Amino acid sequence: MMTIEPGTTIIILGFLTSFFVVLLAIPSLIKVAKLKHLVDEPSEDRKLHSRSIPTIGGIVIFGAIVFSYSLWFPEEYDHIPHMLTNFKHLIAVLILLFFVGVKDDIIGTAPMKKLAAHLIVGFILVVLADIRITSMHGLFGSTAIMENWQSYLLSLFVYVVVVNAVNLIDGLDGLAGGIGVIIASFFGLLFLYNQNVPLALLGFVLSGALLGFLVFNFSPARIFMGDSGSLTVGAIISVLAINAIDIETSLMPEWLNGNMPIIVMAIMVYPLVDTLRVFTIRAFKGVSPFTADKNHIHHRFILLGFSHRQTVLWLYTYNIIVVLCAVAIEHFLKIDITLQFLLTLTIAATLVMIPYIMKPKTINA
Repeated sequence: MMTIEPGTTIIILGFLTSFFVVLLAIPSLIKVAKLKHLVDEPSEDRKLHSRSIPTIGGIVIFGAIVFSYSLWFPEEYDHIPHMLTNFKHLIAVLILLFFVGVKDDIIGTAPMKKLAAHLIVGFILVVLADIRITSMHGLFGSTAIMENWQSYLLSLFVYVVVVNAVNLIDGLDGLAGGIGVIIASFFGLLFLYNQNVPLALLGFVLSGALLGFLVFNFSPARIFMGDSGSLTVGAIISVLAINAIDIETSLMPEWLNGNMPIIVMAIMVYPLVDTLRVFTIRAFKGVSPFTADKNHIHHRFILLGFSHRQTVLWLYTYNIIVVLCAVAIEHFLKIDITLQFLLTLTIAATLVMIPYIMKPKTINA
């Protein structure tokens, strides 16, 4: 049974604060968005909604996260390396991404400008805040501590991949928000077990904000998070993921005390698998990996006749099952980390192929 550690109270308060800020603020934002026509029109074939829906939900998500995390941030936990320094850098990059996202949601942003913003954010997080991966803990035989340049490049790559993966799955009512809740909650639990209250708080503040957002975003959606939301969510998840890879496993329970790279990838499995699959297909077609299309996994479920709700519930379940499998493999099999990775990858790939071997049919909601 999990021991309640000091700091649990502020984590609960942070979760509830972000949840109720979003819950109470969204209705007014929906009215303003409709009044100012800040909506997404169903003008493209790849879009799955049939009516105009506000796209600026990320404004409230961002505000709730910054407010709640700043309000409940536990400064007395300054024994945790770099956390107070990370706090100011985290807020800085969230503000930058928020403005980039809002501009993109309202009038659009040139790809090169978005790339420049990501490089600036990556530099701040990886170099200035020193949030980076220093070792892969034996994966594929890489037991040595990375050189600084290797660590910087890998960490920047992870940030870019995670942010874009979260952004790419935001194509169905409740999908990005619900997957975000699952990912943030798992990371929050990891850091709570690890007695790292500041990062546990960050995970649960994100989870609370997204859960409040899901009340209005679950099918039929009344609002979308837009880039202002997906970029914020992706950046926070990347920070949690990078920190989790180097987590202090001696503080973890016996059933979860090793091979964090596998656990981290399992927690983020759906965004990563979907993004890898879509980018691979686009590469074979010779088109830009950022070209919008209907090759996402959720599009396949819709083709099979699943409703939006059924689709997202299937994908939530998929993500959770892969995490549980990764934990079970680590705990029960006690095999080499590379074999753990390959086995977990096989399970994830096999499960994700299920909708592609099914024949399209109409399924009543």
